[in-house]
Amino acid sequence: MRFSSLRGWLVPAAAGLLLASCQGKNSADSETDSRTVIRNESVSTDTASVPTPNDGITPALLARHIKVLASDEFQGRRPFTVGEEKTTNYLAAEFKKLGLKPGAGGSYFQAVPLVEIVGTPDSVATVTGNGKSLTLKYRDDFMFLTEYEQPTVAIKNSPLVFAGYGVTAPEYGWDDYAGLDVKGKTVVVLINDPGNAGNDSTLFKGKAMTYYGRWGYKYEEAARHGATGLLIIHDTAPASYPWTVVQSSNGGAKLRPQTADKGASKVSLEGWMTLDAAKRLFTAAGQNYDQAYAAANKKGFKGSALGLNLTTTIHNKITRKASKNVVAVLPGTKDPSEYIIYSAHWDHLGIGKAINGDSIHNGALDNASGCAALLAIANGFRQAKEKPQRSIVFLAVTGEEQGLLGSDYYAQHPLFPVASTVADINMDELLAFGPMRDVTITGYGQSELDEYARAAAKEQNRYIIPYQHPETGSFYRSDHFSFAKVGIPALYASGQYESRLHGKAYAEQQRKDFEEKNYHQPSDEYDPSWDLRGAAQDARLLFRVGQKLAGETTFPKWKESSEFKATREKSMAGK
Repeated sequence: MRFSSLRGWLVPAAAGLLLASCQGKNSADSETDSRTVIRNESVSTDTASVPTPNDGITPALLARHIKVLASDEFQGRRPFTVGEEKTTNYLAAEFKKLGLKPGAGGSYFQAVPLVEIVGTPDSVATVTGNGKSLTLKYRDDFMFLTEYEQPTVAIKNSPLVFAGYGVTAPEYGWDDYAGLDVKGKTVVVLINDPGNAGNDSTLFKGKAMTYYGRWGYKYEEAARHGATGLLIIHDTAPASYPWTVVQSSNGGAKLRPQTADKGASKVSLEGWMTLDAAKRLFTAAGQNYDQAYAAANKKGFKGSALGLNLTTTIHNKITRKASKNVVAVLPGTKDPSEYIIYSAHWDHLGIGKAINGDSIHNGALDNASGCAALLAIANGFRQAKEKPQRSIVFLAVTGEEQGLLGSDYYAQHPLFPVASTVADINMDELLAFGPMRDVTITGYGQSELDEYARAAAKEQNRYIIPYQHPETGSFYRSDHFSFAKVGIPALYASGQYESRLHGKAYAEQQRKDFEEKNYHQPSDEYDPSWDLRGAAQDARLLFRVGQKLAGETTFPKWKESSEFKATREKSMAGK
């Protein structure tokens, strides 16, 4: 989950309207919206869980699949490893047991061409200038990587330039690159976007992160301006994850889509530095970081050279091969040429640096839980007396942790026509602390799928609420986004906000504990003491949404304010 990249979708001239926040409303209204939604819902105050229907979607079934997929035997489910083979074969075998048909031309596997770059930076990077010399240490101070498919990528005395947030956003009247020459230079930028500081709610979407705040956009914008490299200053609060996540997600092997130019259109150096390292860098430049940060958050900010030069080298081992999406289909009884997709990513981080003696990133919640829900929902459809009139596609995708690679490849090379795809229903990181009262929708207000979720929630005595932390940019950080950007309405929803048994504060603490202690760490392991009733409720709710969609003849629409509406209408024009 989380680390998404929108490679090749937007060109600068089209970046305006489409890069608005995907939370559906201005973040200044987010808290008000959530209170309004809660107030308008009818939810009982009893503490008992909603009875479990006999639909084959049970906590025990979820636990069985999570336990297997998150076992050490699967080695953290990293693409291009034995873990991939075990995972994809397991999923295909389970789909076959359920009687589902192969979805990729007689096979359960869609090949996804990728390149793996095992980049090994020098243990130190040097910064010189202004009569100063600064040494930065790998992992402690920086994480560097590259998309250049070359054995060695050397950066020698590259001038460093501070460009605020590294954002060019004409619809917000904002251009950090205005009057700034960065050709052949390395740009230093802040994480998130100008609205995140909270000083001015009229900047961008306030605290709700826009795509301008995502690291994939920042790398691409720097490349469009001819920069050699781009370094992002990591700050835990606006990033919404600690430095340990940057380390675990950017060390060692990285996967990228195969491109004809072998990465030549990218910046040659992509990287992160800690906040402490950044402050030392600004001090060496004769500047105060806090003052520079404050200036970067004001309209009219002008970037400037730091008077320092960076030297570093990355040594690469390059492998070009294919990973796999796993695809299975339950054909519809009446309209088999119309499709509803259920998606979840099967991959995680594999084997990394040992933490407390454990080096396997098992990814139990992220995202063995989503794959388990995928299989449980398939079981639900198999057991249902009334078979779906439309076809149901079960899609387990690769490379989400590397930037939504598998889902993006599917969206660009669909096995079933985009115009005939009714919706995507995505599952990522279902939680394990019991039944919930809420159904939190990431991207609330975007499409009519909100109303489908609301109807299913009512059956479970639950209420709908917008995602409560829009500052994290979560709409852009899981596979539903790949479908949204080609116009397919997408639903990404689960219980997160209020525990049915323990309340809101408990749920918030559980979520926070997972983010801080287990997210992208070896400690994200299966625990037999987990209470998976809430995860089963979520899977059942999404099953009910799919059942409803499968029995209709209409297609859910994007709402008028959605930036994806025009794309959908264009794809549907010839249908």
